[in-house]
Amino acid sequence: GSRQAVHCQGSRADVGVTSGGQSIIFRSKPQTMSAASVPRHIAVVMDGNGRWAQKRFLPRVAGHKQGVEAVRTLIRAGSERGVEALTVFAFSSENWQRPADEVSFLMDLFLRALREEVQKLHSNGVRFRVVGDVSAFPAETRLLIAEAEALTEANTRLCLNVAVNYGGRWDIEQAVAKAAAAGDASAFARWLSFAGQPDPDLFIRTGGERRVSNFMLWQLAYTELYFSDILWPDFDEAELARALAWYASRERRFGKTGEQVRELSATPG
Repeated sequence: GSRQAVHCQGSRADVGVTSGGQSIIFRSKPQTMSAASVPRHIAVVMDGNGRWAQKRFLPRVAGHKQGVEAVRTLIRAGSERGVEALTVFAFSSENWQRPADEVSFLMDLFLRALREEVQKLHSNGVRFRVVGDVSAFPAETRLLIAEAEALTEANTRLCLNVAVNYGGRWDIEQAVAKAAAAGDASAFARWLSFAGQPDPDLFIRTGGERRVSNFMLWQLAYTELYFSDILWPDFDEAELARALAWYASRERRFGKTGEQVRELSATPG
């Protein structure tokens, strides 16, 4: 069947509502994969920034700064290939345990991105959303987040979810609590941070680790998991193409047999 557009409405888990660098330049590019073989939603754990820097005898924060360039590449190349939603794990609820100077740099990097990157995203038709418990952030940061989301709300080319102070267990716990408080416990999934968006089709983790690290635990139930040894700052268009080619080779069954899936695929409409 035809693919419906991702509207990226989502729920704001933190308020309980149900549903400088280079510019990001989008190019018109012929599609080399059929629409059915392109994941609608890709979730990414961007691992390896610190190790990338250490290999070059640089401070860990240099890796995080270079990692922003890889995010720009992912956004541009993903959109050109027909991906409709991207979710990047920028800062987990466990990352507060890192050295104080690294946490401070990551927060500054996030603030700089809010000030400098959002207008570029907006001009390229990207909708920007922050997913996570933003109550831990200063008022200025929360205001910048709200302004960025409001500015890009009507954009439809790509939905970019940035997971900040996010954890999969936290997401489930806060959804259950809010659903119970609303007398709606049987439908708690409506209160999850990604409510209203399709679950990720493809999960990418760089850096060589083989785990999901408390990321989107509810939403990854049937997601294809792609693990790359490449460190995140080295992630480029070629590595994305490899991940997409691997994804296109997968047979997604969702509990059915392979024969059932192939019969359904052959059925017109």
